[in-house]
Amino acid sequence: MTDETAKGPARESLTQILGGRRGAIDASIPPAAFVVGWLVSGQSIAWGAGVAIGVAVLLGAYRLVRGDKARAVVVSLAAVVIAALIAMHTGRAEDFFLLQLFSNAASALLFAASIAVRWPLLGVIVGLLLGQKTRWRRDPALLRAYSWASGVWVLQYLLRVVVYGLLWWTGQVVALGVARTVLSWPLVAATVAVSGWVLYRSLPAEHPGLRLAKDPGAGGSETGPGS
Repeated sequence: MTDETAKGPARESLTQILGGRRGAIDASIPPAAFVVGWLVSGQSIAWGAGVAIGVAVLLGAYRLVRGDKARAVVVSLAAVVIAALIAMHTGRAEDFFLLQLFSNAASALLFAASIAVRWPLLGVIVGLLLGQKTRWRRDPALLRAYSWASGVWVLQYLLRVVVYGLLWWTGQVVALGVARTVLSWPLVAATVAVSGWVLYRSLPAEHPGLRLAKDPGAGGSETGPGS
C-alpha cells in the first residue's frame, strides 16, 4: 500500500469543482467599456451605453461560438442592457452600476439567510454540480462546513456593496469601473480559495471528502453521486 493510498483519496479543490474564472472576467469587460466610452465621448451616457452594449454583444457572440449556453449569454447581455437603460433614464453615469450594487446586496442577504435556515447555498451549488442533490445535508460535518464556507461568500458580497455603495454615492464613475474590474475575477478567485480552505479546515481529518458524504441515518455509510 502506497502512502497516498494510506492517506485516503485526495481532496479536490473547490476551484476544480466550481470551474474557471472566464465568466467573471467577461462580466467586468462591458462596465469597463462603458467608462471608456463615457470618457472618450466627453461624458456622454448614450455613447458609454452604446459601447458597453456593443462590447457585450461581441462577447456574447464569441461565447456562443465557443460553445457556452445561450441562456447564460442572454442573461449577461440583458444585465448590460438594463444597466445602460437605468443610466440613460436617470441621466447619471454612476447609475450604470446600480444593478450590480443591488444584485450584490441581494446575494449577501440570500447567502446569509441560507446559512440561518441551515441550507447553505455553497452546499446547494456544489451538491448540484457533484450530482448529490441534497444528500450532503444528511452529513452533519458537511452541513457545518458548508455553513462556515458560505459565510466567506457573504463577506465577498458585503465588500462589494460597501465599495460600490460609497463610490456610487460620491459619483466616482471611473473609480466604479476600476472597482468593478478589481472586485470581479480577482475577488472571486480569492473567495473560492478562502472558502475552499475554510470548508476543508472545518471537516474532520477522517472525513472522506465532498463527493462521499457520511449518512448517519444509514449506519454511517458513505453516499456518492450515484447513491
